[in-house]
Amino acid sequence: MFQRKLPLSPPSPRVLLSIDFESWFALSRRYDSIQDSKARRILDGGFSMQAVDLILKQLGTAKASFYLVGEIVEWYPEMAEKIAAAGHELGFHCHVHRSLSRPEDLTLDIRRSQSWIERHGVRGYRAPMVRISEDAYPLLAGAGFQYSSSIYAPAGDLLQNAGVWELPVSTWKWRRGFHALAAPRYFSMELLRSGELPYGSSFVSGLSGRGVLGLLARELKAGRSPVIFLHPYELVRPENWPERMRGDILRNPQLLPFLVDKSGFLNALLHRFPVSPLGAWLGEVLQGGVQDV
Repeated sequence: MFQRKLPLSPPSPRVLLSIDFESWFALSRRYDSIQDSKARRILDGGFSMQAVDLILKQLGTAKASFYLVGEIVEWYPEMAEKIAAAGHELGFHCHVHRSLSRPEDLTLDIRRSQSWIERHGVRGYRAPMVRISEDAYPLLAGAGFQYSSSIYAPAGDLLQNAGVWELPVSTWKWRRGFHALAAPRYFSMELLRSGELPYGSSFVSGLSGRGVLGLLARELKAGRSPVIFLHPYELVRPENWPERMRGDILRNPQLLPFLVDKSGFLNALLHRFPVSPLGAWLGEVLQGGVQDV
């Protein structure tokens, strides 16, 4: 279960910016059945490495958290070094992108990515599809992770579970009242019906980038540091995109917001707000101390 904590000396408010770094085909579940990593690398077609260079250029001097898929690090060993050398935080997303609904799947993924996780001192985790179970937190603690960002909750919530900090992807709560928190807490109709808009998801910025920028301004004015994420294929257009995804869109129109080019949204965000990796913000919080709520 989550315990709420309150920073004794809150850091200056900023947008906690993250990139869930996965290949273009992760958006389509049609490819989940491909078991061979070499076949998935061929399908990637060099997109992931190309995207890194262009996203780093888009970010300029701003710093973000990159949650990496482990097999992509294996395909392109220079990728993690390049991101870290530019001053960004490296985090762990998964080893192979798919839902990690069972604890044994998460254990296996951590083991398979252990080498680069240890080499780069990775401390942060973002579950695929921002969907995590309560059982995952003790596993993350045992593997040496300091924090997770794998549920949706209102900006400003600082949580802890089994010794692991949880920095939720941000929601805007338009209904008053206490919200009970337990994992999983993912993007769903139930979350929307409870009165929360998960604007930290790139799905929502795909629907209304201007609206999300307005919510970010409101959060920072209130002294909160919201968490948002984007994907590589939303910032760098894959070849034959979105034609490549036409069949997926016809079957699942809810994917459309993920196909929106968000490079302009990112540019506007960087010009309007201070940004920071999640791990850097958490470090400032812990340096100032926390107390129970």
